[in-house]
Amino acid sequence: MDFQKLLTSEFAWGFYLGCVFLIIAAYNYLRLKGELSRFRRHLSDKLEIEAETMKKLKAEQETLRKENESLRVKVNALNEIPDRKLQRDLEIYARAEKRMLLNVPGFAPAWETAKTEAHNELSEEEAGRAAPKRIFARLFGGGSTSTPALQNRDSGNHGSDSETAKNGAEH
Repeated sequence: MDFQKLLTSEFAWGFYLGCVFLIIAAYNYLRLKGELSRFRRHLSDKLEIEAETMKKLKAEQETLRKENESLRVKVNALNEIPDRKLQRDLEIYARAEKRMLLNVPGFAPAWETAKTEAHNELSEEEAGRAAPKRIFARLFGGGSTSTPALQNRDSGNHGSDSETAKNGAEH
């Protein structure tokens, strides 16, 4: 009976309860240890993938840097061609015109009038109704090659835009 009493004593109940807690703690320890090793593998895989991605990005960046430099050299070489210089100058003037139209209050009407007159003049020259002024100016060296709007401005006529257009049409 001593054995029976020993199994049901307070010490035994404490021992049994301690064993249950030990089993639960051992189970949680092993589970957390497995989870920690899984997290380490996951972190290791992630770092490998990121390292590989960074390596690819650096290689691609270097390739793009070399390609960019090559294209920059080609653009500079192409800009040295006379036709390209003219196209570039034309683009610069077009952008400057847009800025002037937006920023300078009195520029737009006078500019539009001058452009319309120049367009009409070139249209007449191309249609054969008027002699090309720049060719004659180069051949004979005489006369002014400026447009009527510029002649009016040079002669000191600072009237309104409609007067400038009328005076330009008279010249």
